[in-house]
Amino acid sequence: MKVTVVGAGVVGTMHAWQAVERGHEVVQIEREAEARGASLRNFGQIWVSGRAGGEELETALRAREMWEEIGARVPALGFRANGSLTPVRGDLERAVAEAAVARPDAAARGHKLLTPAEARALNPALRGAFDAALYCERDAAVEPRTAQLALRAELLRQPNYTFLPGREVREVVGEGAVRDDHGDVHEADVVVLCTGAWLGGLVRELAGPDLPVRRVRLQMMQTDPLGEPLTTSVADADSFRYYPAYASGALDALDAAQPQPETAAAHRMQLLMVQRADGGLTIGDTHEYEHPFAFDTVEDPYDHLAEVVESLLGRPLPKIRRRWAGVYAQCTDPSRVVHRQQVDDGVWLVTGPGGRGMTCSPAIAEKTADELGW
Repeated sequence: MKVTVVGAGVVGTMHAWQAVERGHEVVQIEREAEARGASLRNFGQIWVSGRAGGEELETALRAREMWEEIGARVPALGFRANGSLTPVRGDLERAVAEAAVARPDAAARGHKLLTPAEARALNPALRGAFDAALYCERDAAVEPRTAQLALRAELLRQPNYTFLPGREVREVVGEGAVRDDHGDVHEADVVVLCTGAWLGGLVRELAGPDLPVRRVRLQMMQTDPLGEPLTTSVADADSFRYYPAYASGALDALDAAQPQPETAAAHRMQLLMVQRADGGLTIGDTHEYEHPFAFDTVEDPYDHLAEVVESLLGRPLPKIRRRWAGVYAQCTDPSRVVHRQQVDDGVWLVTGPGGRGMTCSPAIAEKTADELGW
């Protein structure tokens, strides 16, 4: 079988990976020299802990297993099974963590409630004050800025894979055939459009104006090296408000009695933090849903995040060396893991995983391959 994959972000690359692994001839087309969207502008977290039960959790757990397998084969991914800690303060936050541990699927996530001493034994860098910490053993991380390059290098070793950068696919010209902006026609048995948050142009023409996917903007930052290991990923209790796994009466009580600080609420913020291979910290994030998005970054959210991180580390934050914004695509129905739609003869669109794209992409691609009979 011949497969054309359009888009070289993590979702597209995992579709190419699946097709190559199954012995098919694959051409992957990317409009940039390399992907530059959400696949690079994220935490690199394989984030199981906050996923909803059912299909979403099953997808995340399967993807976590696949990431570990791929990481063993491609060490340059920087895969590490580092787990995560969410420190909590006060009875209200602790009650949400306790409710998460009491869920029937808590064992599958590796959720445990730790004392401060137990949490610091796992992550000695957390010297700030907190009353307990929710631990998720199944969380992991890769290096987002280099993961696509590492995967691509491995794919390029295979004789049945071709990468064509700097080309934008403009039209479908037949069943399984597309033309790019160089005028070249690429014929295949199936085309998979994995264009991420790029939902205009050909995607709009094929899927129509009512595509059930929205774009979400976020802001993040990265610091100089911390100077010591941050051995787990770290979240704050505000993250409970944004992930479906934490929905409970205890969360309702937290929202009612302890609303977010004004800046955090205005920017729909949570703290997520991961240490990079060079020792720096990737820190975020915010959420913006209203279009058109602002073209500039806003400083107040960065100030808020810095304060939260310093309170957990019990020390000043290293110098911030870069800030950025990114945009990802999210299904408007939060219960859907991804939007997968046949948009023309032999042409499928796969988009909208939202903030779980990095986490779930291997399993999303596996399911596409299974459904399409690769």
